[in-house]
Amino acid sequence: MTAHNLFNYNSSEELLNKSMISNITICLRTIELFAGVGGFRIGLERASTSEKQFDIVWSNQWEPSTKMQHASDVYMARFGFDNHSNEDISKVQVKDIPEHDVLVGGFPCQDYSVASSLKNAHGIVGKKGVLWWEIYRILLEKKLKAPKYLILENVDRLLKSPASQRGRDFSIILSSLNSLGYAVEWRVIDASEYGMPQRRKRVFIMAYKKGTKLYQTLVKSKPIDVLNKDAVLTKTFPINLILEETIISNTLSNDLVDITNNFNKETPKKNAFWESGYMIDGVYYTTRVNANYQGKCITLGDVLMDEKDVPKEFYINQDELEKWQYQKGAKSFERTNKTTGHTYTYSEGKMSFPDALDRASRTIITGEGGASASRFKHVVHINGKYRRLTPIELERLNMFPNNHTAGVIDTKRAFLMGNALVIGIVERIGKTLLESIDNG
Repeated sequence: MTAHNLFNYNSSEELLNKSMISNITICLRTIELFAGVGGFRIGLERASTSEKQFDIVWSNQWEPSTKMQHASDVYMARFGFDNHSNEDISKVQVKDIPEHDVLVGGFPCQDYSVASSLKNAHGIVGKKGVLWWEIYRILLEKKLKAPKYLILENVDRLLKSPASQRGRDFSIILSSLNSLGYAVEWRVIDASEYGMPQRRKRVFIMAYKKGTKLYQTLVKSKPIDVLNKDAVLTKTFPINLILEETIISNTLSNDLVDITNNFNKETPKKNAFWESGYMIDGVYYTTRVNANYQGKCITLGDVLMDEKDVPKEFYINQDELEKWQYQKGAKSFERTNKTTGHTYTYSEGKMSFPDALDRASRTIITGEGGASASRFKHVVHINGKYRRLTPIELERLNMFPNNHTAGVIDTKRAFLMGNALVIGIVERIGKTLLESIDNG
């Protein structure tokens, strides 16, 4: 798909046209949790063909502690109100969630530790408000009708959290999925290393239910073959060949309380999980990887609008430019810890100013919007003028259609893109999953 077509893609209309074709051979019923403005949905719709499709049968988006549900409003404006839930997922009864083959979602990175354990095998008690346990609840209560496949996304620090027990939280996720009969593979992916226009690094987690052919692939293959070529994420995002001696393997406890209290306690600063890995039957294998991509790359310059279409409020006048230069420059100043009273020197290095147009952009943050000078906001220099990025350009950096978030104020549109994922990652994963099922 060309950059021009990508930014003008109408996902809902495309899917409607596909759904009218009668020769569908694979249709995966899909639910989207923590849906935001629908990044997973668009990616999976783009991955769909006239014969093999993802069909979003239900979605949920709820922003706590706020009256205005901007993300949900955008989602419904683009995809309709049918089968969309705008309520706290913890209050949704599992029986009201439609049967589905695939569960997808970008859940927050939180403290997943288990507070206590009940007598029955699955009677764990996680901390209130921790959304991983809502995924677990759905899988547990669906029982035999639990989805065959999971596609989840999180920040890459999940693999190292908490700092006092590196890997404990991810170990809890792996062990709980193992107890529910899933095999898991994961991979930290920087979108820019595979030709996409933003340096955004996230961990993608895929799980396959026992009985599926993808599960069997992990059972039958050697660890070196899984990590080098057989895993869905390796097929999707090629890597340089890894050597067998670089693979770390370990067995997970099936007691989540034990993991909470004891995982990596003896070597808390040592990484238990690297950028790539998989888990099958309670044993995990993990290794470091390097991307091997030879295709075209989209740069920040490629996503910019025609300057004649950029609203004047995005330009930085000469009076404000000095503030931006200060924010982007190197500086040091004293800070005092409010708890201990300890005074220390805080330093910041120099940042590129303006942002380079011939490479992928830096990561979009939620505070990208607004006219005030900031160290982390993007600034481009075009035709002798400095300006911030527009909402459309931020959407393009995440590979959304133009004006996907239109209808809310510009600062909120920027916030929504700071919370979003790079759609191209999901699209490529979706295509490989459909091909793997078809070929299997």
